[in-house]
Formats: sequence, C-alpha cells, structure tokens
Amino acid sequence: MEKNRVLKLGLPKGSLQEATFRMFKKAGFNISLPSQRSYFPSINDIEIKPVLLRAQEMARYVQDGALDCGITGEDWILENKADIVRITDLSYAKQSLNKVRWVLAVPFDSGIKSIRQLQGKRIATELVNVTKEYFRKNKVKVDVEFSWGATEVKVSSGLVDAIVELTETGSSLRANKLVEIATLCESTSQFIANKSSYKNSWKRSKMEEVALLLKGAIAAEEKVGLKMNVRKENLKKVISSLPALKKPTISGLSQDGWFAIETIIDEKVVRSIIPGLKKAGAEGIIEYPLNKVIY
Repeated sequence: MEKNRVLKLGLPKGSLQEATFRMFKKAGFNISLPSQRSYFPSINDIEIKPVLLRAQEMARYVQDGALDCGITGEDWILENKADIVRITDLSYAKQSLNKVRWVLAVPFDSGIKSIRQLQGKRIATELVNVTKEYFRKNKVKVDVEFSWGATEVKVSSGLVDAIVELTETGSSLRANKLVEIATLCESTSQFIANKSSYKNSWKRSKMEEVALLLKGAIAAEEKVGLKMNVRKENLKKVISSLPALKKPTISGLSQDGWFAIETIIDEKVVRSIIPGLKKAGAEGIIEYPLNKVIY
C-alpha cells in the first residue's frame, strides 16, 4: 500500500458514536475500540485510518486538513463557519442520526412571545456563533454566552433569560417548563471532506465509495425484502397487492404453473400487507432484513 493511500476519517465520539459504528457495520466496515477510553478505533480496511473526535470539533479539523473527511452535524459546520465539501447527507430515523433542530426557548410563564422581547436579554447556548448571527440578522441586541451544559436549568433557575438548545421531540424543553418561540436552524448528519483531499483523485474515489455504501446501509434501514411463491392464476392478484420499490422480480419455479416473487418494501407496511398477500394466494412468504439498498 502506498504511503499516501490512507484516508484519515473522523468519527463522532459521544451520543452519535454507537449509531455511527452500527451504520458503518451495515455498510461493511467493522469498527472496534481497544478500550472505552481509546480515540483510535480499528477498522477492517487498511486504507482507512479512523479517529474519534467530538462532533463539535470535526468540521474544523477537516477544514484544516488534519483529517481528510469526517462525520458531523450541519449545525457544527455552520457554527465553525467551515469551508469544506459536503459529500452526502447521512440522516436516518432509527438510530439518532435523524434531523434535529436548534430552537430558541423561554420559560412558558415569561410572557415572551417573540424575539423582539429579548432585546437586551441574556441567552445561553453551545451554538454561540449561529445564535449571534440569528439575532444580528433580526436586529435584536442580546448577550449570548457559551453554555457548558445543563442549559435548560440555567433559564429555569433565572441565570439567563432564554436558551438556544438542541431538540428532537421537544420533550426535554417541556419537562423544564420551556416553550419554543423560534427555530434557528435544522441539522442532519453530514459526511464532509477537506477541499484539498477531495481534489486528490484516489482520496475522492475512496470517499465516494464509502459514501455509496453508507447511503446504501441507510436506505436499507426502513426497508425489508419479501419472497413468496404463487400459482400462475393468482400472480396478477398478488402483484397488485405489493407496494414495490420498483417492479418485483418474478421467476418461474421448477414446478410447472408456479412462480417466485421477490421485492423490497417499506418495513412499516409489512404487517398490514402480508395477510392480504396470503389471501391473494401467496405461499411460503419470507420476510428478511437488508444491509444495503443501492439505488
């Protein structure tokens, strides 16, 4: 292996770590850590050198060239004002890589209904630069301070007047008696690259290969495969019951007058259509999980 044929890949440590490792495994990359304190995972690809970093720092190290590529949120790209290449969006609903929002929240009994009422107030957040830019664009002067954590507690205890906090469902805000009054930005997980690295033909090809496999693994998250056998006279009835990704694959069986059908469908509809397939004449119905779906 040539010395320069190594892709330095940043993986997010913390809340996104488990979901990211799982996604890579489905894509065919087995990642493991020698210990929970290690920042240097092993991977079953000698052309990739992974390192664990906080998602908040990833875009900066990718921009500076310390890493060729990495996975982080759109929010941290904006926060760091990073000049990078966005290779692909990696959001999906099942494992904490779905879309999240940064919202402006105030105590529900504060009487504050709009950002104009926060003129001269103090705002706590981890997303300082994005928050400052939001208020600047809206011509509202506020004092934005960095929060190291437990942000919701600061506003409910009167230390600050409002917070800008990450939310997915809003349940944590409601539990702390806070109400949203604005959304500053939405964020999804992004596979990003250093601009110079992306111009390198080998590194770009390697990154695009990884991205293709990751997108295939993500696409497979919400889908399953179905196989079944059906008599010729029931074929049209069974096919009309299938919400296929494309047209189902149909092949003749060794037994005359019988066909095998194979298709890919959304997992959420499987339980509702299998009884109908059975009634339509399908037999030997098999449902199986998918690792990748490449469009």
